[in-house]
Amino acid sequence: MANKKRAAAETPVVPAIDLGISEKDREKIAKGLSRLLADTYVLYFKTHGFHWNVEGPMFNTLHLMFMGQYTELWTALDAIAERVRSLGFPAPGSYGELVKHASIEETAGVPDALEMVRLLVVGHDAVARTAREVFKLAEKASDQSTADLLTQRLQVHEKTAWMLRSLLK
Repeated sequence: MANKKRAAAETPVVPAIDLGISEKDREKIAKGLSRLLADTYVLYFKTHGFHWNVEGPMFNTLHLMFMGQYTELWTALDAIAERVRSLGFPAPGSYGELVKHASIEETAGVPDALEMVRLLVVGHDAVARTAREVFKLAEKASDQSTADLLTQRLQVHEKTAWMLRSLLK
């Protein structure tokens, strides 16, 4: 009994989150970031699959380009999930949960190289739209940290979509 009392007394009290953003706003932003995480994850997985399966005259160029893109997306996943956690909410942690919240559809089969490029353009545009929606929430709540993260993500997705789109002309 004395050990239980001592253990309870030694357990520190966890302070409530007080970032200057209301819990209601933090929750809205975290939900939006979870959608961004889901879109990013589906796009990551699609890009990685295309990297494995691309064929044709542009094989080397696309294989290397897709590798750079999926590597960047993988790194972004951690930053997005950690921001959700910083706001005090759990990040989606299963593939099923991520796919359920994503606006990007999975691709069945193995499309040809140019169709892969087209599908990735569509995917990057979709992630940019999601980021832009969440940006409005972050801006309204004066959440500069999330706004900064979203600005960085927008720059990456818009530039990548432009580069991929250029291959289709």
